[in-house]
Amino acid sequence: MQYPEVQPRAVAIKEAVLSRRMPPWGAVKGFGDFRNDQGLSEEELGLITDWVDSDTPKGSNPNVLPKEPKFEKTSKIKPPKNGITVTGEYTLHRATTIDGLLPDKIPSRSSIKVFAALPNGTIEPMVWFYEYTDSFQHSFLFRKPLSLPVGTVIHGVPPNASIVLIPGSQSKSSK
Repeated sequence: MQYPEVQPRAVAIKEAVLSRRMPPWGAVKGFGDFRNDQGLSEEELGLITDWVDSDTPKGSNPNVLPKEPKFEKTSKIKPPKNGITVTGEYTLHRATTIDGLLPDKIPSRSSIKVFAALPNGTIEPMVWFYEYTDSFQHSFLFRKPLSLPVGTVIHGVPPNASIVLIPGSQSKSSK
């Protein structure tokens, strides 16, 4: 939280952000498009890399520092009551608008690509969890809700895992 704590770890921080292990977002960029993406932009990655490569200079103006965040312990997020739980391959029996999804049970360190195969042959990437851990457990909200027709098949969720599809009307109350 403070410069003396961060500076000795600068190289490890650079490696963690470049490999996208930090911050813990849990989804691979470019496989699904999320409005609540917590990953770093290329500009932010460059800023961190430049800071480390220039020997981690300490800022000279303490008045421009952000407030120190306060962290609260969180418990597992409860899925929305009208969400659709998907385990294995799942076929939609009615047209559905999906605003996002919530990992429900994903084995630790799993890599899972979830996608929708529409009846017309179109493939819609939903999310790719890479080396997933419970610390990534939050809603993944699509930038634009997905309108999926009857007969769409959700693929990629193994039998030992489950996700919950969040209907469009649930997004405002989901975390």
